[in-house]
Amino acid sequence: MLDIKNLHVQIDDKKILKGLNLHINPGEIHVLMGINGTGKSTLVKAISAHYDCLIKEGSITYKNSDLLQFDATKRANEGIFMSFQNPVEIPGVSNMYFLKTALNEKKKYHGEEELNAASFLKLIKNKTDTFNLDDKVLKRNLNEGFSGGEKKRNEALQLLILDPVLSVLDETDSGLDIDALRVVANGINKLKNDDNALILITHYQRILNYMQPDFVHVLMNGKLVKSGTKELAKELEEKGYSWIEEEMTEVT
Repeated sequence: MLDIKNLHVQIDDKKILKGLNLHINPGEIHVLMGINGTGKSTLVKAISAHYDCLIKEGSITYKNSDLLQFDATKRANEGIFMSFQNPVEIPGVSNMYFLKTALNEKKKYHGEEELNAASFLKLIKNKTDTFNLDDKVLKRNLNEGFSGGEKKRNEALQLLILDPVLSVLDETDSGLDIDALRVVANGINKLKNDDNALILITHYQRILNYMQPDFVHVLMNGKLVKSGTKELAKELEEKGYSWIEEEMTEVT
């Protein structure tokens, strides 16, 4: 589904990713961990066609197509969903309108029938019940005045409504209390099937108590330097990252 080869990315004249390789098959959940500044969010930006990313070298193949030839809108319509660390507040745009427009734009792109108001409300009711979201939140402006937990739950709702092929979640568990963490993890678990895939970027293994990743990767100095199972995340939380740096030094 996603194949990243020798990816080099520069932001503001600074080299961030330095030959990153990552292969993801349908049905897989991949977790990326690493200290701040190693390139995790830069990878998110590269996949989403963020304006400040300059791809210097390498390739990203998505569903057998060159993703780097797609603009941000086409990437979204082709099934890529991005969740950022700090969801943007958009005054004047209701949450309900945003969700309905986003879903119908995707349906239009794929030649499918758009949902009318009644059908969309039925779908929303289904999802808000699943996530224990107050209906009033949907009438508020997008993320405006939302608590951190509300913003993350709202992104989980977007995730389920848009039903993406590839989801990239950047520290979606950041700042969540236990209840909100369970809600977000539950949304991720409900989304997973044999036809989609997910990249979860996190600093902590606690969200993994509620889900089962296929791979955990460690990103250092712009490259993936170690991969393992869920147990690797637990080891990182207990011991930090210095032991991996020591391993790398011994190898060299």
